Amino acid sequence: MATPRAVRIPRTVSSPLAEPSLPSVRTRAESTVDRRANTAGTQRAVRLTLVYLLALGLLYLAFVVYARSTPYGRTPGTEWELLVFGFVAVFLGLVGAVLSLTPAPRRVEVSKERVVVVGRWGRRVEWPSPTELSVRVVRRHLAGGLSRDPVESVEVQATGRRARTYLVEQGLFSPAEPRL
Repeated sequence: MATPRAVRIPRTVSSPLAEPSLPSVRTRAESTVDRRANTAGTQRAVRLTLVYLLALGLLYLAFVVYARSTPYGRTPGTEWELLVFGFVAVFLGLVGAVLSLTPAPRRVEVSKERVVVVGRWGRRVEWPSPTELSVRVVRRHLAGGLSRDPVESVEVQATGRRARTYLVEQGLFSPAEPRL
């Protein structure tokens, strides 16, 4: 005869201190939020970052080839200098990638009461209603190799707050349209 296996039976412990679980309640304001993805702005930022990293890599490769072609290109001092220069190139690549990706938010959530910009790294910035915002187009980028749709560099400002610049697709900060 086989030995019996232990069977685990989950028990729910009800504590008088435990809060009852409430169903998720969505308010009317949350249900009318228009979530707009920044696909063209993200596409342009990513492709611009890739162009920057490719140019930096080619520049580093050219310096390595040039350093190796000199008469003292294989000395230990040159090896150390190339290693340090490699770390500098990696550092510049990381800093440049962060700086070029940061202005392009992931999405913008527009409602009648407020505008929320969800940044590239998850940071949420709340602005007042779209009618109270001052959105100024700083530069327009046409559709092309870096993005398939036109992209705008916009400066957003509200009364009493410092301005922020975002790389977004056209019309991302326009007021919310009524849903049918």
